[in-house]
Amino acid sequence: MIAEVNGLNEDVVRILAKKNMTVSMAESCTGGLLAALLTNVSGASAVLNESFVTYANSSKIRLLGVKADTLKEYGAVSAETAEEMAVGLYNMSGADVTVGITGIAGPDGGTPDKPVGLVYACICVKGKAEVIKMNHDGTREKVREKTCEELLRHIKNRIAVL
Repeated sequence: MIAEVNGLNEDVVRILAKKNMTVSMAESCTGGLLAALLTNVSGASAVLNESFVTYANSSKIRLLGVKADTLKEYGAVSAETAEEMAVGLYNMSGADVTVGITGIAGPDGGTPDKPVGLVYACICVKGKAEVIKMNHDGTREKVREKTCEELLRHIKNRIAVL
């Protein structure tokens, strides 16, 4: 595991603390890795509001308010689901920044339309949502690590300009 993720996790925690902001995550394919990377940083308790691993569709519906119709029409691995995860978490958590992550880490589960390594994530900052589509190669562990590293970079860039 990339413990420091090139210092991005430390940067995110530092910037959030400086701006007196909090973050919450709803992770599926990353299985809590993003939260773990943030909690590797001393002082994370001041900025990490809460984190959920919403692996099952029923958890996405029950905890985050993802619509069953969205899951049926677009699937769990979709831009629409990632956005509903992040926005639902934003609406219920009170955090300034929320992240919803869903994807196919592999090695199984991919299809021609949704291959292994496809990840959709949504970062919602103060109510403004942005969906990010990623495609990563490698092992299950590498897909999860690369996803978290890329998301930390996006989070850092989004909050640094506030």
